[in-house]
Amino acid sequence: MGYNPKSMRAEEFIDDAEILESIEYAKKNKDNMEVINAILEKAKLAKGISHKEAAVLLECDIPEVNEQVRKLAMEIKEKFYGRRIVMFAPLYLSNYCVNGCTYCPYHHKNKHIVRKKLTQEEIRQEVIALQDMGHKRLAIESGEDPVNNPLEYILESIDTIYSIKHKNGAIRRVNVNIAATTVENYTRLKNAGIGTYILFQETYNKKSYEELHPTGPKHDYAYHTEAMDRAMEGGIDDVGIGVLFGLEGYRYELVGILMHAEHLEAVHGVGPHTISVPRVCPADDIDTADFSNAVPDEIFEKIVSIIRIAVPYTGMIISTRESQKTREKVLKLGVSQISGGSRTSVGGYVEPVRDDSSAQFDVSDTRTLDEVVKWLMELGYVPSFCTACYREGRTGDRFMSLLKSGQIVNCCQPNALMTLKEYLEDYASEETKKIGEALIAKEILTVPNEKVRAKAMEYLRELGDGKRDFRF
Repeated sequence: MGYNPKSMRAEEFIDDAEILESIEYAKKNKDNMEVINAILEKAKLAKGISHKEAAVLLECDIPEVNEQVRKLAMEIKEKFYGRRIVMFAPLYLSNYCVNGCTYCPYHHKNKHIVRKKLTQEEIRQEVIALQDMGHKRLAIESGEDPVNNPLEYILESIDTIYSIKHKNGAIRRVNVNIAATTVENYTRLKNAGIGTYILFQETYNKKSYEELHPTGPKHDYAYHTEAMDRAMEGGIDDVGIGVLFGLEGYRYELVGILMHAEHLEAVHGVGPHTISVPRVCPADDIDTADFSNAVPDEIFEKIVSIIRIAVPYTGMIISTRESQKTREKVLKLGVSQISGGSRTSVGGYVEPVRDDSSAQFDVSDTRTLDEVVKWLMELGYVPSFCTACYREGRTGDRFMSLLKSGQIVNCCQPNALMTLKEYLEDYASEETKKIGEALIAKEILTVPNEKVRAKAMEYLRELGDGKRDFRF
C-alpha cells in the first residue's frame, strides 16, 4: 500500500503518509525562494499546481509571497470566471438522521432539535417561496435515514421540484447533497435529472474521521471517501467535494482535498465541478469551542487563494455560514458561487420569521436574495442565475474543455446577463433593478464574439418584452 492517485482505494489516493510528507516538505521549504519561485512560475500558467506545491505556498509566511499568491488567485479567478457569481439556495428536505456526527446537530442522539420531514405539498410551498425570491438553482439537503429519507423520497422530491411552474418561476437545476450511496442509486439520481452531486468529506484524516463519526453508516471512511468514484461510474458528470475546515488541522485538509481533486482527474479525466469551503460554526447543541482546529480569517482567505491557484477550473462555493465581510473578501480570491436568502431549517422558506429550531447551522449572512444581488452588483460582480450548461449537456469534461479553452465566456457572459435580466424584470426591487440595468448595458459589450453579442442584445430586448428562458 502507498500513494497512488489512480487507485480506487481511499487509503491509497488519500494516503496519510503522503499528506504528512507533503506538510513536512512544506515546512522545510517555506523560506526556500528557489522552490517558491518555481511554484509561482508554474502557477502563472493557470494550469494548476500539485498538492505538495500548494502545501509550500500555504506554509510560507513571507509577506511578499503571500501578496503574490493573493494577486495570482485574483487573476486566475478573473481569467476563468470573470465577474460572474452563480446564485443558489439550499433546500432542506429532512433532518432525520441515523448518524452520530459530533459536529452536526442532526446527530441521532440530539433530543433538542425539532425533527421534521417535508411532505411533497410542503416541498411545493417551499419551492414556490424560493421561486418568488427569484431562485433558479437549488441544492437539496437531507440527513441520512433509510427509513425516513429513502432514495425514493429524494427522487420523488426532485420530480416535485422540477414540476412546479409558478408565475415566471422555475427551478432549472437541482443539485443534490445526500449521503454516500451505491452506483445503482447514483444512476437513478442521474436519470432524475440532477445537476451536481455534492458530498463533503468533512475531514480527510481517517483517524479523526472515525472519531468524529462514531456511529452510523457514515462511520465507514472508505465507503464515504470513494463515493465520488461511484457517482461518476453511475453516470453523474459533475461532482462537488468539500471539507469542514476546523475539524482537523487545515494543512492536512488542504493537501487532502487537492489529492482528491487530482485523483478524480487522474481516473475520470475531469476533476471536481465544485469545491466547498465551509468552516465549523455554532448550531443547536454544537459549540465551536469544542473544536481546537478553528481556522482564523487570514488563513481561511489564504486557503481559498491556494485552492483557486491549484485547481483553476473548479467552481468554489461559500455558504451563509460566513459573514458578509468574509464573503466579500473570498469572492475576490476564488469563490464563484454563493447562496442568498438561505434558510438552513426544514421548511424555513415559508416561515415569515426565521425559525432555526430545525436548522443544521446558524446563518451569519441573513440578508434577502435581493439584498445580496444588489450588494454583488455594487461590488462590480454579475449575479448569475444561469443553468444553461447543465441543460445543454455541457457537463463534465465537455464543460471543462470549454472552460480551459476560454470559449466558455461566449456562453457564460450572455447567459449570466440574460438570467440577471429575468431576475430584474420579475423579482428585483426598484433600486436593484436600476443598478442592474446599468450593469447589463455595460457588461454586454464585453462578450467577445460579435454574433453572440448581437444575438444576446436581441434576447435582452425580448426579455424586457416579457419573453423568458433564452440561452446559449
